[in-house]
Amino acid sequence: MKSLNSRRARAIVVAIAAGSLALTGCSENTGGSSGKDSKKDQEKAKEQSQGVAYLDAAASAGPAEEVPGAKPGGTITVYQESALTHMDPGQIYVSDAGQFSNLVFRGLTNFQEDGKGGVAVVGDLATDSGKSSNDNKTWTFTLKDDLKDANGNPINSADVRHTIERLYAEFIFDGPTFLQSWLSGADYRKALPDGGFGNKHLPDSVLETPDDKTIVFHFDKPRPDLPMALAMPGYSIVPEETDTKEKYDQAPVATGPYKISEFKAGKSLKLVKNENWDPKTDAVRHQYVDGWNFQFGVTESTQTKRLIADQGDAKNAIQFTGTVDATQIQDVIGNPEVKKRTIQGYAPYVMQLTFNLDRVKNKTVRDAVTYAVNSKSLIAGEGGAYGGDVAPNLFAPTLPGYDATYDPYGRLKMPAGNIEKAKELLADVPAAEKKLVFAYANSEAGQKRKVAIEDALTKVGIDVVAKEIDSASYYEQIGKVDNPYDIYITGWGQDWPSPATVVTPVYDGDLIGDGQSNYSHINDPKVQELINKAITQQPEEAAKTWQEAHKRILEGVNPAAPLWYVKQFQLYGSNIGGARYSTESSYMDVTRLFLKS
Repeated sequence: MKSLNSRRARAIVVAIAAGSLALTGCSENTGGSSGKDSKKDQEKAKEQSQGVAYLDAAASAGPAEEVPGAKPGGTITVYQESALTHMDPGQIYVSDAGQFSNLVFRGLTNFQEDGKGGVAVVGDLATDSGKSSNDNKTWTFTLKDDLKDANGNPINSADVRHTIERLYAEFIFDGPTFLQSWLSGADYRKALPDGGFGNKHLPDSVLETPDDKTIVFHFDKPRPDLPMALAMPGYSIVPEETDTKEKYDQAPVATGPYKISEFKAGKSLKLVKNENWDPKTDAVRHQYVDGWNFQFGVTESTQTKRLIADQGDAKNAIQFTGTVDATQIQDVIGNPEVKKRTIQGYAPYVMQLTFNLDRVKNKTVRDAVTYAVNSKSLIAGEGGAYGGDVAPNLFAPTLPGYDATYDPYGRLKMPAGNIEKAKELLADVPAAEKKLVFAYANSEAGQKRKVAIEDALTKVGIDVVAKEIDSASYYEQIGKVDNPYDIYITGWGQDWPSPATVVTPVYDGDLIGDGQSNYSHINDPKVQELINKAITQQPEEAAKTWQEAHKRILEGVNPAAPLWYVKQFQLYGSNIGGARYSTESSYMDVTRLFLKS
């Protein structure tokens, strides 16, 4: 999550970040250990795709379980190509800021990992993962004792209310909107235009704080996913007393183990220990190192070179949301001493060739393109087997309910494309319908993708008209409903481990609009019916409904051709201890790192 500033490009655009930042070179990995590692990633993905348990007060109590061999002291250096998108919790939706958030902020709940791919929800500032009643329409949370922000001020239910209400304000525009819309509907801002900064507040029938430690959410529909939604960084607490509105993005107040000591926009960021963070209240995080020094503007190529060399400060350094540079992957995997300093696994993102259904109305054309696209060529540009795997469908391997055998277009058998099938489908299609305008970003990654798409579609008789878009505004341009493009590559991944956070934002006909993430403009009555059914069901029941919706989307409508699953491959210095892949973030788990000496 990270390089583009379109609103919904956030979580997944981050996908593009995970995918596109690693596009600085083309290196197809063949032979050696890549196939073996792919199998390991697939096994890890099976673990990741298990359901999420909601845990009780005992599991939510701190301190977090000690990391074997952990030592206190020292400073970790963070290499990062782009500056953080935001530091105001309410604006955080993409991966760079999300990683930062877990060091600096806390919310009512958080994800706890077991190191084996399993994820559960625990109470963070809350005593547990939440207590539901009224068929999951009412959720009650109680705050732990002795909670303080970095200024030493107590954290109480008024701060939680303020955190939620401020999300209704106009200056909050880039964060998640699940909770607000669940509480107040799609036009939630109308319910509290000033974001609670005036005299008006959300009524107790919606959000109730009967005492200093209790928060009660009242919904008009069952919301069984609430504990997972509240674990998103975008719902971390903003203390009411120190909220500076728009200015808060530059100097937020910490509630987690670290606080900001120095920030130079676009250049650097320094974190030091938050002395008011109490490990006895935190079941997830640690505070082993004294601080974190973020260096912005360090390209992935430079990050990789420094970490391979492992000299000086690089020994204490990590890649934050960057990945191993594609052109240097062989240098990493070919050196056992370097390779053992890596973490890898599937990210939650599916890259796809999206059809603008307002323009590409003939499903036969869409099906032909889906058969024709060359995933193998596209993945080569991502770094080969370490950058991605062929996607047979629109659900990522990390998503609960993922079915690796669901491959309606035969992508796994013919990853380079089924040219004959595509030609057969297009045989009777008028020439005018075989001319497609393809939008691509003017980045190095976008150029590679353009070549691969043009080559594959031209082979089956499609006239591709390529249109270049500035990479910084790519998602903004394709996110306009009335855009002049027929096809474009997009990516999306779950906001939390539920198909609801994939099917709803990307394929819900109610979310067609400028800046929305329904980039295909799909609006299918059957899909709508299944979405409305699934979002009110318990996870076990909902899983079947989401699968039915997935099948209807991919086979019945086909708004997007699945291309590849994004994979994460990161490197760290030799003095870093406790490094492991995070199932939840799909990056290095920053909550447990320490320096060996």
